[in-house]
Amino acid sequence: MSVGITIAPAPPSISPGLKPFHRQAISAAATISTSTHLANLDRLLQKSVAPLPPPPPPPPPQIVEHRHRRPPPLSSLPDLPFFPFFSSSLHSNKQQDASGAGEQISPLALALLSDSARPSPRGSISASWRRYHGEGDWEGLLDPLDRHLRRELVRYGDLVHAAYRAFHSHSRPPVDVVLPDRSYRVTRHLFATASIDLPTWLRPSPRTSWIGFVAVCDSEREIRRMGRRDIVVALRGTATWLEWAENFRSGLVDVGNSAKVACGFRSLYKTAGTEAPSLSEAVVEEVRRLTELYAGEELSVTMAGHSLGAALAVLAAEEVAQRVPTPPPTAVFSFGGPRVGNRAFAERVEARGVKVLRAVNSRDVVPRVPPEGGGAGYAHVGKELRLDSRTSPYLRPDADPMCCHDLEAYLHLVDGYIAAGGPFRRDAKRSLARLVTEQSANVKKRYVSVAHAAAREKSTPASRLISRCSSASSPTIGSSLSIENVKIR
Repeated sequence: MSVGITIAPAPPSISPGLKPFHRQAISAAATISTSTHLANLDRLLQKSVAPLPPPPPPPPPQIVEHRHRRPPPLSSLPDLPFFPFFSSSLHSNKQQDASGAGEQISPLALALLSDSARPSPRGSISASWRRYHGEGDWEGLLDPLDRHLRRELVRYGDLVHAAYRAFHSHSRPPVDVVLPDRSYRVTRHLFATASIDLPTWLRPSPRTSWIGFVAVCDSEREIRRMGRRDIVVALRGTATWLEWAENFRSGLVDVGNSAKVACGFRSLYKTAGTEAPSLSEAVVEEVRRLTELYAGEELSVTMAGHSLGAALAVLAAEEVAQRVPTPPPTAVFSFGGPRVGNRAFAERVEARGVKVLRAVNSRDVVPRVPPEGGGAGYAHVGKELRLDSRTSPYLRPDADPMCCHDLEAYLHLVDGYIAAGGPFRRDAKRSLARLVTEQSANVKKRYVSVAHAAAREKSTPASRLISRCSSASSPTIGSSLSIENVKIR
């Protein structure tokens, strides 16, 4: 079993002055075995960590009123690749194993499986957008989780998904990034360069890789809903050999005034490529350009990232707040991000007015590394939204480390989160399609089986996509897993 990774040709920047990459320099294939990725995770677990709290007790049975209405057909899946969620109240009280094989699925759940779900509606946040962007450190919005904040978190997570999809596209370079939110327009492509230099014949992947984009909200309607024009920086997680190598360079390097950050993260952030500027210069330059272009308007800067991308987003937010004249309110929405620097660095980020909200799965190992080291060691920055994959009625309670760190699993948990220790949200709107497709071995068997059976009844391209899901509880050659959305086939 191997991981096939094709490093897509890097797109030219939309901003002037960035030369295109030579095809030979940016197109390469690296094969990484599944055992290698699992070994990487095992290395992260070498340090002892505090035991996880037991999962919360299951919620009592609830009665859900069902209004008959006809949602969009499954044939809409190619454009909106979703299967619906179904209420946690649909579960029977039968004893079940980890795969959920002993439970029954209600007629309502079967009906929902046959059609596409609708996304959560967007309410106006214009009157209090600064609170949702971190003013007051999200006081009163996290426990219980405010419905508008939940929707904004999922929306920014989907923009990070777009960065993953663009990078892993094999058919064409990610020049036209397909955004799930058409209110935004990509203004610049971003690249990260590893400082590790090897001979070309030993280099498993290019030193410079496409890692994300800057986008700006261009929809007047959405600007009115949000109360400002939003500038987004979306960054994917680790996907190449050299990025993995940089991840393990966890020594702290000084960045001034006792603040220190991880050597590998700073390397990827600050190193310039032969044909592209550093990620640091590109982000600062583009945010500065956009703030000047829209001077006089209400603006915000939002950094969104998963895993490695979350760490880089913190570094970028701190520098934007420092180097952009009169910077707009700047916030970071982090999914499964590791620690970035020491306590002095965390205090510097907060002193610059940057707000950081970290979505953390208590079963995910990545947010626990590098190890916390007291006053001189690593420390997290910002506020934490603590999730637990064991609260999901759809995921196996023994879901593996890859699933617990997967971005789609994170968005699934955010969409179902109500409050600390509470049950999964009964009216969660996010579809199960991507979760079933990418994490079939970690979704309870009955849901994979029903999704598989429902797909066989259709003759659409979406059915062929879903039918690839394995109904087995362990990965096979045909199943699809991911570490930070790197496909394992």
